[in-house]
Amino acid sequence: MLKSLSKMSLLLGLIILFSCQGEERLSEIEIPRFFSDHMVFQRGEPIRIWGKGDPGRRVEISFDYNNKSVKVDDNGDWQVEFDPRPASGPFELKINELKLRDVQVGDVWIAGGQSNMEWVMSAEVEGLQEELADSDYPLIRFFKVPHDYDAKEKFNIRGGAWKVADSNNLLNFSAVAWFFAKKNHLEKGVPIGIIESNWGGTPAEGWTSSEALKNIDFYAEKAKDIEDKKEYWIQEVVDNKLRELQRNEVVGAARNGEIQGVVNANFDDSSWKNVNLPKDNPLNDISWFRKKFTLNDTQGVRLQLGDVQQIAHVYINGGRLFVKDYGDKLREFPIPPSMLNKGENTLAVRIVNTWDNEVVLGEKGNFYITSNKGKVNLEGDWKFSNTIEEPLPIVEKYNWLPGMMYNAMIAPLTKFPIKGVIWYQGESNTQDHEHYKELFSTMITDWRRNWGVGDFPFLFVQLANFMERKEVQPDSNWAFLREAQSDTRDLSNTGMAVTIDIGNAEDIHPRNKKDVGQRLWKVAQKVAYNEEVLYRGPTLLRARVEDQSFLLSFADLGEGFSLAINDKVKGFIIAGKDGKFHSANAVISGSNEIKVSHPLVKEPVEVRYAWADNPSVNLYNSEGLPAEPFRYRLPDIDAVRQ
Repeated sequence: MLKSLSKMSLLLGLIILFSCQGEERLSEIEIPRFFSDHMVFQRGEPIRIWGKGDPGRRVEISFDYNNKSVKVDDNGDWQVEFDPRPASGPFELKINELKLRDVQVGDVWIAGGQSNMEWVMSAEVEGLQEELADSDYPLIRFFKVPHDYDAKEKFNIRGGAWKVADSNNLLNFSAVAWFFAKKNHLEKGVPIGIIESNWGGTPAEGWTSSEALKNIDFYAEKAKDIEDKKEYWIQEVVDNKLRELQRNEVVGAARNGEIQGVVNANFDDSSWKNVNLPKDNPLNDISWFRKKFTLNDTQGVRLQLGDVQQIAHVYINGGRLFVKDYGDKLREFPIPPSMLNKGENTLAVRIVNTWDNEVVLGEKGNFYITSNKGKVNLEGDWKFSNTIEEPLPIVEKYNWLPGMMYNAMIAPLTKFPIKGVIWYQGESNTQDHEHYKELFSTMITDWRRNWGVGDFPFLFVQLANFMERKEVQPDSNWAFLREAQSDTRDLSNTGMAVTIDIGNAEDIHPRNKKDVGQRLWKVAQKVAYNEEVLYRGPTLLRARVEDQSFLLSFADLGEGFSLAINDKVKGFIIAGKDGKFHSANAVISGSNEIKVSHPLVKEPVEVRYAWADNPSVNLYNSEGLPAEPFRYRLPDIDAVRQ
């Protein structure tokens, strides 16, 4: 009897031991943060799941009740793949005990670039109310990659979550990407996943691996420095991020001045400097401004500061009126009568500029206080101090350096199969436009190589019109950058949306994002989905000189130009052998032809269209798509532009 009990105890112990060992073989795991509820996998590509774990232990993965098991390798990595699927869902994905619900299979697009791609729907985008009323599309999902940078490639991103399209989540979606995704979903009827990886103000070299940039002379030195001094840069990035945290705390700490009474009417500012605003702009550091003004009426009072760069706290008679954050647009702001006095009042403003430390307050002709009984001009003498608070900690824009954003915001995504990329960037590279084609082409090729899913579609937005309008501007950096973008289409499976007609002279962030997104979708129909659609505006086909004029033939017209024969066309400039350009006389002279001339140019040599920062244009095809900017110089007659 005792022997039997002993054997049973031994057997039970072995069962428990093996059971515990089995549990131990299940590894603790780390997976990329975009593996979460509501995620979208790319249809037609392997369903790939990967992560980190304990070497030698196992990970159990189940997708739509198909089960797989994988052993973590000696480097702590694991990966499994399930067979490709058509658009479908919802599914459950289980990784060990973690369950991810409402997983879809459809088309996944990366939305990359700088601020015009990052610009969210809530930021005064045209048509917002209409979109809010038509935003419930549960098969459209967005994932926002947080801003980050690093000197080495990272396994994971900093955070984020998939958001299903509805009236609440829509407000924080990239506007360009939303209009693109909505058209995509409605026309293809498949789930759409948008992974936003973008950052305002950033140049393309920061989005390209430093390894790839070592092959471009203009960027090679910086790229090689980062590669050769890897450990230094890894630590310097950490230190810079700590300084950024300190800076961000200071930026929001207006109470430091409030505690000193700077905002109060009876504060003694006699030791402060006198500055003449807006004439003396820009100033620097954490700047405090004070000005006395007199009112005879406290009703209907509104404040217009004109221009503020960039973050401001505004006070009236000791009370905080409003806070202007970066990106907020200034308007006339109402001042409650309860904050005002009949007679003397005190306006105090605290401004911080984290972009370049150049503080701006006021704008000539647009800097005043109005009331029911008149207007108070705020231009002129103000009291100013930038010693009330310590200067901002210096934070370097290391994210602009070769590879820094690529390492943290793109490299972690490259194992995840995608349909393609939509891209809006270039404003931050206009000063170095002569290098942009090589840089941009290298970036696209680098991404494709590292993603390993072939030459996926890469669709981009050509820069919109911006800044002061000049009829003749042959030296425009923005025009040269647009040409570099156009020439990047030498790469296969690329396409460009033209926006030369929908920009804003005074704002680098035009609010018409619907046309941008929908023009990108037109390009996607052709490049990504191989549809026979008219996806671009009038494009120069060939040119010849006749009777002291350029005769230009165009393709991609559909049913023809939007203008009639003999109608005048804006935006052309022409030059002779002396190289001096003139605003040209241009008219539609045939079903696909435009005649361009100027009385002072007897022997035309070069013609350009929409070649300026902010050209005036009116040339469209029958589909309402604008003609592409170009320049053409003899003797390249009969050259066909692809």
